[in-house]
Order: sequence, then structure tokens, then C-alpha cells
Amino acid sequence: MARRFRGESHHKVDGKGRVSIPASFRRVLEASDPNWTDGLNPELVIVYGDHRRNYLECYTIEAIEEVDEKIDALPRGSMERKMLQRLFHGQSFPTNVDETGRLVLPAKLRAKIGLEGEAFFIAAGDTFQIWKPETYETTEAARTEEWLEELPEDFDPLIFLDNARGE
Repeated sequence: MARRFRGESHHKVDGKGRVSIPASFRRVLEASDPNWTDGLNPELVIVYGDHRRNYLECYTIEAIEEVDEKIDALPRGSMERKMLQRLFHGQSFPTNVDETGRLVLPAKLRAKIGLEGEAFFIAAGDTFQIWKPETYETTEAARTEEWLEELPEDFDPLIFLDNARGE
């Protein structure tokens, strides 16, 4: 099993689109890039497609290869395969972490999510997301609050783990 990203943080974005990646995220990228060796820059793939996405989804090499295998298993020419190929192959940006631990986000990707002076990074298992902080607060954080309000006050989310094991 691939290593997982954990945590969240805010980082400045400079005028050229350079943003530091959290150090712990860089370690996961290194461990999940089969071509990485000490002294090289780990690679990743940023998926930006889907008009409903308000964020950039960053995949480790192992994670994107897993997605590619699932796409390849679909019937050639099927609508599902074409849609997923467009999203994960056509609307993605292969890149690497630079020598100083930063990503360079092209203007097109920054414009897609309205990213300017600051980026919000949040872990999502074997991927991580980059958000405009205000967008995250108004959409995702608000959505989570609404979801939690619908649950009983004594609800324990760990019950989901029991369900995941089939118990």
C-alpha cells in the first residue's frame, strides 16, 4: 500500500506560480515515485479537469498509475473510458518538485481555481488537494459543518471504520 498524505497547511504563492509543498508531502511523493532516488526531484500529476472542481488534485506516480490501470480495464471506445481519459490524461499536468521543494503552477491552473497569493494544501489519502483558501472555507468546510449538524450529537465517526471492514 502506498504511503498516505496527512495534514493541511497554507503556503504563499509567488507571482511566477511557485509554491512550497509541505515537507511531509514531499516525503510521500518521493516514496511513491518508483523512479525517484536521492538527488532527483519526485514527480507527480496534477489533475485539473472537471468543471465542477474548485481545486487541483495532486496524484503521486503510484496513485496515477493505479487510476490508469483502471481506465485501461474499461472497454476501448466506451463513454466511461473516454470521459476518464479526458479527465486524467487530457486535463492533467505532469510535473515535479523543484530543488527547493516547490511546485510551479502554470497560470492556466492558477486561473482555473482563482489562486493568487496563498494556497491551501489538504491531504486526501494517496492524493492531496490545492485550494484557494477562501474557496475551501466557503465550500468544503461549510459542507462538512452542514453534514455534521445532521448527525446525532453523540455520533462517533469511527463507526465508519467498522463498516469498512464489513462488520
